[in-house]
Amino acid sequence: MVDLDCKAKMPSKSPKLSNKLHVSIPTLFRAPNKSPISCSQSACSSYEQYLRLPQLTKFWTSKDFPNWKDESLVKPALQALEITFRLVSIVLSDPRPYANRREFKRRLESLATFQIQLIAILCEDDDDSTAPIVNLTTSNGVLSRDGSYTEVWKVPGEESTVVNRMSESSLLPRLATWQKSEDMAQKILYIIESEMRRCPYTLGLGEPNLAGKPNLEYDAVCKPHELHALQKNPYSNHINNHENQILYTTQQILESWIFTSRELLKRIADRIGNKEFDKASNDCYLLEQMWKLVAEIQDLHLLMDPDDFLRLKNQLSMPSLHEFRSRGLFEMTKLSKDLKHMVPVILGVEVDPSGGPRLQEAAMRLYCEKKDFDKIHLLQALQAIETALKRFFFAYKQMLVVVMGSLEAKANRVVLSADSSDSLTQIFLEPTYYPSLDAAKTFLGEFWSHEKK
Repeated sequence: MVDLDCKAKMPSKSPKLSNKLHVSIPTLFRAPNKSPISCSQSACSSYEQYLRLPQLTKFWTSKDFPNWKDESLVKPALQALEITFRLVSIVLSDPRPYANRREFKRRLESLATFQIQLIAILCEDDDDSTAPIVNLTTSNGVLSRDGSYTEVWKVPGEESTVVNRMSESSLLPRLATWQKSEDMAQKILYIIESEMRRCPYTLGLGEPNLAGKPNLEYDAVCKPHELHALQKNPYSNHINNHENQILYTTQQILESWIFTSRELLKRIADRIGNKEFDKASNDCYLLEQMWKLVAEIQDLHLLMDPDDFLRLKNQLSMPSLHEFRSRGLFEMTKLSKDLKHMVPVILGVEVDPSGGPRLQEAAMRLYCEKKDFDKIHLLQALQAIETALKRFFFAYKQMLVVVMGSLEAKANRVVLSADSSDSLTQIFLEPTYYPSLDAAKTFLGEFWSHEKK
């Protein structure tokens, strides 16, 4: 019979293993000094100029609403979604008869859905009523002359009239009136309606808004008009290659979400430091989804025409795809790895300077006692981030081979570090960032398997 009193059997000091119980404790991994995703300053600058990142960064970092604490999180996410609408227009306007428009349309529909889901989660947490919103309830249902109000109706059982508002500058309402994108745009509008149900407000892009909730000031927050002024890259007038605009727009979406992820990582660190473990856990699982989203964005490269893309690669004189020139991606990766330093704070113990299993024992007690379940959720979320991070780099390596060919991918100096070791392989084959948690689970697994015997 299995003894479930795990707490009573927890060792108070370093566990002394019998001859029948052998547990391999992972050693601490020492990362190389040189980042496997670093690049030269000139390469990074060229990449940023190509994407017009300095101008985009001004949009992301501007404080237009000082009282809105989540502006730096929600704004770049909304701008990434708006740029996705632009990419839909570019793809469906592609004149090349051999372009894979059908699959591209499906992928972009899935990508828009994923982004809306993450935006909804960000907005759910924004419950302090500081977001710039417009109350659609009026006393007489008078339409505004600016053309932004489109429907007037009454909520069943209510006395007030609701005016449904729609953005004037966003591309989504226009896509809903274009024959090529009408079905896709209508589906996105219904997805917005569905995903924003738990939020205190909705986006105001033309979704039904059956609940009559306030609308976010989308045009004031996202600034679609100014955003789409950056739709052409510096090479648009010099390179006659349709993949140029697709690559440029795709990378802008990617960088927008990388910036959002970095801001979220800062909030995670603050919340852990303030002992808000439940909120930090939610943020960590959201960050895990952002790593998956970044991987989904990079997979769009697989739909590019091989000949046109490789020709563009030489026209731009770029040795590789652009992710590994991204300072933002490097920072996002570094900050995600640095979350391992938060484990002692979560467990409430200090690291043993002599290398003893103090953290491991604290983790084992936490897992067995199940009292501070918010801490368990947070530790699980941290390891989920590690998994998503390594999955991203594994997927990137495979995508690079498919898009560029294995010979050129292996010969590429961005992929290979100075000592000729495969840096991408190095990332996703690194030992766990959380050796104490891994050791605790390994020991508990062995404990229960021997207890059963």
